[in-house]
This record gives sequence, structure tokens and C-alpha cells, in this order.
Amino acid sequence: MSETLVDSEHRTVLLRGGEVHSPADPFATAMVVERGHVAWVGSEGAADAFASGVDEVVDLEGALVTPAFVDAHVHTTATGLALTGLDLSAAASLAEAAELIRSYARSRPADRILIGHGWDAARWPERRAPRREELDELTGGRPLYLTRIDVHSAVVTTALLDLVPGVRDRTGFRDGEPLTGDAHHAVRAAAYAALSPAQRTEAQRAARQHAASLGIGTLHECGGPEISSEDDFTGLLDLARTERGPRVVGYWADLDVERARALGAVGAAGDLFADGSLGSHTACLHDAYADHAGHTGVAHLDGDTVAAHVAAATEAGLQAGFHAIGDAAVGAVVDGVRAAAEKLGLARIRAARHRVEHAEMLTPETIAAFAELGLTASVQPAFDAAWGGEDGMYAERLGGERARTLNPYAALLRAGVPLAFGSDSPVTPLDPWGTVRAAAFHRTPEHRISVRAAFTAHTRGGWRAVGRDDAGTLVPGAPADYAIWRAEELVVQAPDDRVARWSTDPRSGTPGLPDLTPGGELPVCLRTVVFGQTVFVRPNE
Repeated sequence: MSETLVDSEHRTVLLRGGEVHSPADPFATAMVVERGHVAWVGSEGAADAFASGVDEVVDLEGALVTPAFVDAHVHTTATGLALTGLDLSAAASLAEAAELIRSYARSRPADRILIGHGWDAARWPERRAPRREELDELTGGRPLYLTRIDVHSAVVTTALLDLVPGVRDRTGFRDGEPLTGDAHHAVRAAAYAALSPAQRTEAQRAARQHAASLGIGTLHECGGPEISSEDDFTGLLDLARTERGPRVVGYWADLDVERARALGAVGAAGDLFADGSLGSHTACLHDAYADHAGHTGVAHLDGDTVAAHVAAATEAGLQAGFHAIGDAAVGAVVDGVRAAAEKLGLARIRAARHRVEHAEMLTPETIAAFAELGLTASVQPAFDAAWGGEDGMYAERLGGERARTLNPYAALLRAGVPLAFGSDSPVTPLDPWGTVRAAAFHRTPEHRISVRAAFTAHTRGGWRAVGRDDAGTLVPGAPADYAIWRAEELVVQAPDDRVARWSTDPRSGTPGLPDLTPGGELPVCLRTVVFGQTVFVRPNE
């Protein structure tokens, strides 16, 4: 990049000499931005007419301009803590994790509490989580909260347990095993309460800066009383209002609809738990886990509770939404939303665009119900990349046959279900192009979708999920949220013959995107702009 933009929402900027991904002109090479919106998209020759009337001209030098990504499911503070703190996601063994814990504890002598993330015993040769007495020794007896990769269970030290009176009597406490359920939620609340405001703000700032460096312009924060805290949630919304960076759309997972509204949330939604996770054996299933005989997980909400919540949120003008992974949990959500539709009318329920987060174990019947009820599937393709396949965690938990049904993106799209892509960071990292690749090259071939469809789900789909149909594409009048990329040759890509190929013909006029074939380099973000304001510039570009 040869020019540097001077940030001002009132400046008019012409970008030219690149590739602009726009449905308004599939061969566009230039774009004008004015007052935070896209004002014009078109060809290089036509750009000459604007050059003398703008405040700034940016020579793209062949770079690609796309809409900025929307990550539709993020835990911002936890993401920042993983970025700046103890991250065990790369640990290849329990022994390696132990050394990382010991080193981190020594490096942070002043911290009131140690917080870490990312252990996954399923990938370790020892095949077990760290024991509490081991953690006590590694930390010198200090409070430590350490979440499993899926964030639905945790291991902790004795010092942290001692901060939560009665925790040993709560559901989910089994001595010698990772905490789940109510016990986990209580300990998590104590751990995050022990963070200083400065630590929390540092983490939130780090997460937003990292997101901006990846071309992400909007984050859907999924907070809630069982996940973070009210101060954490409102502090993040305040930070996003006062400091440049990706915008933050807040969801508060609470059955108290008015409380969600008072906190500034657009929905009493997000991680409002209908169940848990597959990795922690807490996702609620119709049939028992393959590796845990007789156990079908944990149900947190029934259909009647879902129905009452959806009705209350709809009448309040807010979105409702639920975390549902197992087939029994998804079924309970569908039954509840359908009951609310019978009470309030299908049109009102569809117009509210209620959401289901994760929605991994779907059947043809629940997919059809999503389409009927206007539910958005807020999904995480990186889950399949991490845990899918014949030898992955899904197959271990469910057996191969059931595992192959998970995350059926192609079937959802064929049924007309709106998709919004996210990471659930820090469960899987912020990685938008990697997410698009994971959907296009799903480990189960019949669930694959085209790169174009996946890209749309990660850009425009995130805007639609919050009720906005006027954003997420680079067309005149849309908010000027965009990213500039160094990328190789652009193509129109369908990963296999199961994906409709009419749009791959150059004569279709479909704008190209980078080749995301596994093994190749992903695009590099050079600049991210949110509502006309530059929030990231790659150094030395």
C-alpha cells in the first residue's frame, strides 16, 4: 500500500487500481467512500472522473477489497485473555501443558488470579485432564481457572474452589474430574470477578485489535450471567463506543428480557444454554454417547421455557437465541419456537430473526423447522475442521455414523436457512478465511458449500443475523466496512461436484475470491476499515 489514509468520517476517498468484490460490478477495480458509506463502485476508467473531487486517492496496487468480515459468535474478554495470557491450545501433551502452566505462574507473580484456556485431553497421549493437586503444585497454591478448549468444563486449583462457598455441593462437581454445569458457572464467575478492571480492559482491547488485523469489522459478543459478568459486558460495549476498532453487537444470554435490554443488548440470546458441548459430554442427545454408556448429556431448557422466552423477547422487540448442540437440545428449541409462533403468529416470529448458536446435530425435520420459523443458524465451521473426520472427537463421542451428520451446511442452505459464521473464540481462533475454507472443504463432502456461499455467510450473513439487510456488501449506500487484502489469483471456486457449478463459469459475472484450496496460503490483511474509519494498517505496507 503506497498511501496512508487520514481517518475522518467526512473525508471522501477513492480507492483504485485493485479488485473490488462487489455484486454491483463483478469487474470493479475502484470504489469511492464518503461519510462512512460506499458512494460508488466501478471501473478504472470511470474512476478518473472522481479523482479530482476527492480528499484522498489510495492506489491499491492490485490488492483485493472485500466487505469486512463479521464474526457472529465471540467471547471477547476470554479471547483477549487467551491472546495475552496462558493458552494451552497448542500443547501436545499433559506434560507440555504442565510446563506452560508452571512458567506462566512464575511470570505473573502480581496477578490475583491466573486464567488460562485451551487444554484438550482428547489430543494428549495421557488422555486425562490435569488433576487439582498437580495444578496446586504448579501454581504454588494460587487460584487458577483453566478451561477446556470448548469452554464447557474447567479444571481449577484448591485456592479457587475455596473462593466459592458451597461449590462442592453444586451440580457438576465430581471430585477429581473437571467441573461442569452449575459448579463450573459458579467458579467461572468467581474467576472473572477476581480480574481487575485494568486486566479486563487490556484483554478486550487486545481481542479487538487482533480481530481488526484479520479483516474483521464486527464482533457479536455472546455474554451472559453464566459466561461473564454485567460489568464485563457493559465495559466492552463502552470500549467499542469510545475506541476505534471492530464494532461490537452485544447479546446477553438471560431469560430476563428486560435485563438484557437494560444492559444494551440487541437480544436476550447468544449462549443461553439449552445444553452443553460434545467434548465435555454435556450436549443433550436423544441417544447415549458412544464413549459414555447410558449418558445423554444435560438439558438446561425445556420446550415450555424456550416458548415463554421467545414470546417475551418477540413482544419486547428483541431477538431470542439459544446455544443448542445436541439433537435433543435443538429439538427442544424448535418445539419451543414453534409454540411461540402458535401464540404470536408465524409472521412475527419470522420477522424477529431469532437465532440458534452452533446447531450442530440437525435432522431433516429440524432443518425444515429452522426454515419455517425463520431461525438463523449461527455456526462455526472451524469446529468441523478441529473435531470432524473419521478419527476426530465427534466420531469418538458419537460413533462414525452420527458424527457424519454434524454441521450440514449444504442442507441448511438448500432449505433456505440463513447462515451466519463465527468462531466462538477462544474455542477456535479468530480466523475468517480459515472459517470460509473449513465450510467449503468440510470433512464430510456432502456438507460442503461453495466459497462464495461461505464468504457471504461470514460477511452479509452476520449483518442479516442482527436484522440488517443493507450491509455486508460493497454497493452504493452500504456502510463502508471493508478490508484490503494481499491475495493470489482470484477464482470462483466450488470444492467438489456436489456444489452447484453454474456460478464458476466466468460468463456468469460472479466476482472472484481467493483460492482457498487446503494447503495454500490464506490472504493477508493489509487494512481494515469500519464505517469509513481505518482501524488497522499492516506495518510497512
